[in-house]
Amino acid sequence: MELLRKWVQLILGFLMNGYWAFPFTRTIYQGPLKVLCAPGLNCYSCPAATTYCPIGALQHLMADIRIALETGQYYLGWSVVGAIGIMGAFFGRLICGWACPFGFVQELLHKIPSRKFQVPRGLRYVKFGVLLFLVILLPMFVVDQFGAGEPWFCKYICPAGTLEAGIPLLFLQPNLRSTIGLLFFNKFVIMMIFVGWAVVASRPFCRTVCPLGAFYALFSNVKLVKLRLDKNRCTHCKACHKVCPMGVKFDESPDDTECITCLACMNKACKFDAISIEVGGIPIGLPSEHPDYVPEND
Repeated sequence: MELLRKWVQLILGFLMNGYWAFPFTRTIYQGPLKVLCAPGLNCYSCPAATTYCPIGALQHLMADIRIALETGQYYLGWSVVGAIGIMGAFFGRLICGWACPFGFVQELLHKIPSRKFQVPRGLRYVKFGVLLFLVILLPMFVVDQFGAGEPWFCKYICPAGTLEAGIPLLFLQPNLRSTIGLLFFNKFVIMMIFVGWAVVASRPFCRTVCPLGAFYALFSNVKLVKLRLDKNRCTHCKACHKVCPMGVKFDESPDDTECITCLACMNKACKFDAISIEVGGIPIGLPSEHPDYVPEND
């Protein structure tokens, strides 16, 4: 199943970044596919990107909301919220584990041999602040003389944007190098911190800062596709704790907002068939009796 997940990540990554004419055009793709919302964090300005980034689009929506209201444009582009809302309601953070290109990059970096460290659990709440302030409130309320805001997260923080768009565009368009300043170096340092951190810790950006992960986490209790814990089968052996790339203790918190439904706990750890998948509350592939399973006494 892990091999299947890797293939899905790879294929979806190529589908979201399928414009391979960019070495010749030296520009970003702006064709008809750009109206499609990428499920994961995938920079709009990446030369190969054929879809738009949901967080970037959400920031621009918030940044332009005053101008839109003042000019009577009440539609406001809510399709952005609708698109990621539907994906969140169906899959939640499963998207982070199966369809996010930057999550996939972090997993590959973590395979580099090195001493590994845990990410402090308290840092998991930072991403909700990033979503609230940098993606929603600051773009909406900190505006220029024309009433327009800025995409704060994309402009000042996003390491995915620097890695996927900023650096490649400097090679494709050498004239941009003259515009390099403190802002770029600030984002480059942030990117390098997360790249280095991903080598020694599992998915640090996803767990601490990613606003898209925070958005999908809001659906952890209501998403249609989720992992199910059979409390009668679970022996609390804690094997699932050791394999989770997000630091989830599944037997203690099966609806944890950090769970990306990577299935590592189910396929790699649990020997008692206590974990299964359910869709809309209906178990898929009910666990069979395991020889080591001993039912709890009522």
